[in-house]
Amino acid sequence: MITTDICIIGAGPVGLFAVFEAGLLKMRCHLIDALPQIGGQLSEIYPHKPIYDIPGYPSITAQELIDNQLKQIEPFHPTFSLGERVDALQKQDDGSYIVLGSEGTQIHCQVVVIAGGLGCFEPRKPEILNLENYEGKQVHYMVRDPERFRDQRIVIAGGGDSALDWTIFLSDVAKEVTLVHRSDSFRGAPDSAEKVYHLAQEGKINLLLSHNLQSLNGNGHMESISLINKNKEAIQLDTDHFIPLYGLSPKLGPIADWGLQIDKNAIEVNTFDYSTNIERIFAIGDINTYPGKLKLILCGYHEAALMAQSAFKYVYPDQKLSFKYTTVNGVNAF
Repeated sequence: MITTDICIIGAGPVGLFAVFEAGLLKMRCHLIDALPQIGGQLSEIYPHKPIYDIPGYPSITAQELIDNQLKQIEPFHPTFSLGERVDALQKQDDGSYIVLGSEGTQIHCQVVVIAGGLGCFEPRKPEILNLENYEGKQVHYMVRDPERFRDQRIVIAGGGDSALDWTIFLSDVAKEVTLVHRSDSFRGAPDSAEKVYHLAQEGKINLLLSHNLQSLNGNGHMESISLINKNKEAIQLDTDHFIPLYGLSPKLGPIADWGLQIDKNAIEVNTFDYSTNIERIFAIGDINTYPGKLKLILCGYHEAALMAQSAFKYVYPDQKLSFKYTTVNGVNAF
């Protein structure tokens, strides 16, 4: 039996920041994650993807962010169970919980924090002929290693942030980048969309708006992609790799059976402290929902900070949360 103050389900960026906020309040954390490494989806899906909206970093890769956060929480000595799914929670008579893992791990804690990102997920696949013939070869639903596309011809499909960000990044890596989108406008960040338009105007990428995918073509080895534009004209693009980026289809898995209030595969929370409808269970990051919710890492950090303030009363019920300032070598400190 592992004993801790807070059990955090999910070891992605928001879960790691929750460790930091809890540590400042002298609360210990154990994290459990179904993925085999720390970092959640950032490390699993796009470790080399640049992130532009972390304060103090004009640009930082996903894995660099995770590495920095691990350094940040080192003083608080968190423990981890990786490659293990949480199957069930057992509430104890004193209000605490025992968290049961799929590999037999048992974690006794005062508070449960769900920071599982999108939960279990799988990529959304485009409806295009012969797609399955090239999956695992020249069709990629995520970019794990950008160098794989060095001096290659690639076609990216999609209109969200991932498609825009990877188009921008790979324009300096690949021999030729073509971005295909079925609409004439993007869903992603306006700044990223503007950068893509500029790259197209400068001739650094090919931009095909209002085009629909038709088929992948080749004889055992993909050689081209067939498209059709809004005028019903057929177009064929020679390519070495196809990267459809239509997002992920989330599934909550066992979490859906815990009695939590769920809305469209997300957990409803109180924005006062991101608590759920069940006492001592909080949900932070992309896995929660509330009016005005934005699925940004930055928002998850904010949620983690407020969560920790409320979790304190369950870990230290006889203490009042307060901050006392002292001076250490002339520097103000807690």
